[in-house]
Amino acid sequence: MSKFYKIWLIFDPRRVFVAQGVFLFLLAAMIHLVLLSTPAYNWFDIATAKHGYAAEMPAN
Repeated sequence: MSKFYKIWLIFDPRRVFVAQGVFLFLLAAMIHLVLLSTPAYNWFDIATAKHGYAAEMPAN
């Protein structure tokens, strides 16, 4: 474990951190979309039902 710093001689730290950031952003987006697709955790539908807003299209 004392020679763990040598991993940065193989991998460029800038690329690793950028790749990690992109991965975490995509993971967070995927989790949010999965939660929005389930009726029990869709906070948009829960908020509109709680406040009594109707999801109607405006008449043209």
